[in-house]
Amino acid sequence: MFMYRGDVGRVADETVDLSVPLLITSAGNVRPRTVPKFYTRRPNGQRDYQLIYVANGCVHFTLDGKEQSVEKGNMVLFRPGEPQIYEVYPKEQGEFFWVHFTGSDVEAILAECGIPQEQNVFWAGITSDIRSMYCQMIRELQTKGTHYEQLLRMNLRHLFLLMNRHLIDTPNEETPVQGEIVQAVGWFERHWREPISIDDYAERNHMTPYWFRQKFKQFTGTTPMQYVISLRITNAMNLMENTDYNIEQIAEAVGYDNPSYFRRLFHKHTGLSPSEYKQRHKK
Repeated sequence: MFMYRGDVGRVADETVDLSVPLLITSAGNVRPRTVPKFYTRRPNGQRDYQLIYVANGCVHFTLDGKEQSVEKGNMVLFRPGEPQIYEVYPKEQGEFFWVHFTGSDVEAILAECGIPQEQNVFWAGITSDIRSMYCQMIRELQTKGTHYEQLLRMNLRHLFLLMNRHLIDTPNEETPVQGEIVQAVGWFERHWREPISIDDYAERNHMTPYWFRQKFKQFTGTTPMQYVISLRITNAMNLMENTDYNIEQIAEAVGYDNPSYFRRLFHKHTGLSPSEYKQRHKK
């Protein structure tokens, strides 16, 4: 069972603070791997808001009294008092991120960002950017650096706008294409340590490389190879934070035989060298 979280230093999930327009109180990541299942049962809901992003596999929610399997790439928004019942199974490779928030202007902010009151589930896209935003919120809540509350609010508003973008821009007739992209993302997430040819993947799955690259970027916001690289960099960051591996070992673990190339790539994507990142974020 893996859980990674940050909070404001109080009983964050039950905090209601109406003295500020918007306050992020906790954020985290759950990947159940060593337990039969991870589940949450809050039949009366909570006093604050919660936004969940399904990052991998699926999460089983009970919404309006009916069980619904919410696939990766979707977000689920719970308002105060709405029942929160959901579970994740390791065998389905389920993983999700969450953020809790409160404030006097939350409904106005949601309306401003085009989030309808009557909807719980939103397609947000399969992109490493969303994962990165959640990870940044977790780190900001853990470290509480200068301007951290402003950065948290900016990230949350960014997530709201992404939800609204897909409400407006994603046409219904693209759903079969979306399935192709979800399948591709799943394959990349299983094979990112291996040498990957985007052209070979597209042709094996009866797509032209040009069409595949175009549709992948449309639905994820990034190219297929950029997505693979982001998976490798994200996993490298996790190893730096949670292990004592040296940089050469980490480079090899995430699929790079050349440590110098890995260092350049890591710096390009994070703005820090691997050594600097490891020193700043080692637990």
